Amino acid sequence: MPQKVFSDNATNFVGADRKLRELKEAFLAQAPELMGFAAEEGFSFGFIPPRAPHFGGLWEAAVKSAKHLLVRALGNALLTTEELSTLLAEVEAILNSRPLAPLGQDPNDGEALTPAHLLIGCPLRALPPAQVPTDPIRCCERWQLVCCLKQQFWRQWSKTYMTGLQERNKWLHPKRNLQPGDLVLVHEDNVPPQQWVLGRVVAAVEGQDGKVRVAEVATKTGTIKRPIHKLAVLPLDIEGI
Repeated sequence: MPQKVFSDNATNFVGADRKLRELKEAFLAQAPELMGFAAEEGFSFGFIPPRAPHFGGLWEAAVKSAKHLLVRALGNALLTTEELSTLLAEVEAILNSRPLAPLGQDPNDGEALTPAHLLIGCPLRALPPAQVPTDPIRCCERWQLVCCLKQQFWRQWSKTYMTGLQERNKWLHPKRNLQPGDLVLVHEDNVPPQQWVLGRVVAAVEGQDGKVRVAEVATKTGTIKRPIHKLAVLPLDIEGI
C-alpha cells in the first residue's frame, strides 16, 4: 500500500477526494475503532498546485508517451466505442504491469514491484495472446483487430520503457557495474503482452578496462548470457519514477 498518493487537480480526482473524506467520516462515526487501523494502514492523498502540470512532470511524460504510441498503433483503424474501450483497458493493463523496483533485497527473489501492486495488491494477469497478423488491414475479425492493436502498442511501449531505464541508469551519470544479485529487466524479442523477462545477475564479465560488458542472468526458464545493452537494472530507489 502506498504511503502517499499525488495527482493533479482534475475535477474527477478532487470530487473523489471529497467523497472519500465524507465516507471516512461516516465510517469513523459508526466504528471509532477504525481510527487506529487507519492511522497505521492508511495513506494520504495530495494534490499538486493548480495550473502547474510541470509539478507532475513524470506522470505527464508517461501519459504523453502512452498517447503517442497509442495513436501510432491505431493508425487509420476505425473502432466502435466498445472496441476502443476494450483497447484502452488492455493498454492500461500493459502500463500497470511495468516493473518499477525489486520487491525486496533477497537475491533469490525474482519479482518486481509494479503499479498494479499499488492498485490491487498483486501483479496483473493476462489472457494468452491470440496469434493475429501484424497488419491491421488483413484482420477479418473485430476481436483480432483489437488484439493486433494491443500487440502493436506492447511492442512499441516495452521497447520505449526499456530504453528509458537504460538511459536513466547508464548514460546520464556514471553508474556502478552490474553486480551479482542485481534484479534486471531483460530485453527479449517476441515476448507476449504484460510478460516482462526479469532475472537476477549471477555473474558479470569485465573487460580490460574494468567495465562489465556481459552478464549471466538467472531467469525463471534458466540462466542466460546477455550483453549489458540488453539489460536494464531496476532502480532500488523508486522516488521520482
